[in-house]
Amino acid sequence: MQMILNSLLLGILVVIVSTLIAGPLAFLFSRTELANKKIFEILFLIPFMTPPYIASMGWILFMQKNGLLQQIVPMFKGSENWFFTLAGLVLVMSLHIFPFMLTILKNAMANIPNSLLEAAKVFGANSKIRMIKIFLPLLYSNFAIGGLLVFVKTLSEYGTPSTLGKRIGFSVFTTDIHKYASIAPVDFGKSAALASLLMGICIFMWLMQNIITKKASYNLVGGKGLKVSLIKLEKGKKFLAYLYIFLVIFISIIIPYFSIISSSLIKLRGIGFKMGNFTTANYHELFFESQKGMEAIKNSFLLAFCSATICVIFGTLIVTMIFYSKNKLGKTIEGIGLLPEMLPGIVIVIGIMIFWNRLYKILPLYNTMGIMVLAYVILFLPYTISYVTSGYTQISENLVAAGKVFGASPLYIFRKINLPLILKSVFSAWMMTFIIGLRELVTASLISPPNKLVISTFIVREFEQGSISLGMAMALITVLITTTSLILVRLFLERKKI
Repeated sequence: MQMILNSLLLGILVVIVSTLIAGPLAFLFSRTELANKKIFEILFLIPFMTPPYIASMGWILFMQKNGLLQQIVPMFKGSENWFFTLAGLVLVMSLHIFPFMLTILKNAMANIPNSLLEAAKVFGANSKIRMIKIFLPLLYSNFAIGGLLVFVKTLSEYGTPSTLGKRIGFSVFTTDIHKYASIAPVDFGKSAALASLLMGICIFMWLMQNIITKKASYNLVGGKGLKVSLIKLEKGKKFLAYLYIFLVIFISIIIPYFSIISSSLIKLRGIGFKMGNFTTANYHELFFESQKGMEAIKNSFLLAFCSATICVIFGTLIVTMIFYSKNKLGKTIEGIGLLPEMLPGIVIVIGIMIFWNRLYKILPLYNTMGIMVLAYVILFLPYTISYVTSGYTQISENLVAAGKVFGASPLYIFRKINLPLILKSVFSAWMMTFIIGLRELVTASLISPPNKLVISTFIVREFEQGSISLGMAMALITVLITTTSLILVRLFLERKKI
């Protein structure tokens, strides 16, 4: 019972804190002149792109007793007392997920036309009344949707609770499900029961989100189009705005990345953060001496490549069937393909474990790399479907109709018309699936074959066993590859719109 209360409390607190962080940023990036600073949009994607378990490790190394903070600024001795509590856990999880809330609130604020606020001003309403009576009420539905999604994502998160939550004795759904399924004596019954309860809560939240979307939506775009005038900030307010932006960048990006980079370069941890105690030997060991490290990299790239390729093939096939059929069957197939997106990853993995464990005598897929590929495909297929669908929405039906008029077969139309037009989306889908597959933790920690490591499990193992510098070297390489790739994909999509 305590675990359930912990999970619900954590979800509520993360929603509150992520909103407090994202709210001012959303206003600055949608209603003021800072909306033209696109660099901030990319920067604030970095915390969300960073695997949460890696960011948590960075914070632990920074805030722990005699950690980097206390080594650099000794006056902060004792700061670990507040960090290794529920407050620290909420802060770290909020710093990872606030970009999600930021995007939702920013888009909602950008769609509120100035005409409504100006009309209220004409009737004598001051700025406080305009904010309370007009601006904030128009954000309620979007905030409710964003809050529900953040709540579900918090309940579904395993990385941060497993690294930081365990240190403070704060158990949640995901950590208990993982414990019962992986630590002897294994109890699949308890694990499945908790997974079912978590699944029920998440499905209920998704249903609530759909109800809010349908009933609480509004239309602000009239026939004359939407007009939003950006506020020009005074020097003092602009200084405070940049100060707040830098503060959020500092605690969400600079601190964890500084910890990861510096820890990967430290020679002797007993000496700590001092000149002369830095080396690149950890990277040399990782690439040239550590057999387990290179094996983990190869396994991760192989799994990510295979799962991304299979997802793209099946995802493109599913979306193409939907595009041509446009009936109940097509919608049913789409719903099945998107179902994993509604459920926490650990719930799906537990289901795969139990199902294939019982079929082991008939089809021995359990405890092989094959079951990992299968799990990755099931988990990541919704991403592929979403990306390929976005490509198909840009194809005019007139193009397909023209092909039919000239007697082209469906296969010929697909090869010569559809495929060239959706190729960009297919490539983006493959890249996104590949990147997510490289850093996946919960699947690898539960169903990887014995003595088979991937990047995520290698990092966690080295961190827990005390080889922190080697683990952080691998972590830095991982975040550099994934973050850079995600930014390039985003820029590619924005610059090459059809």
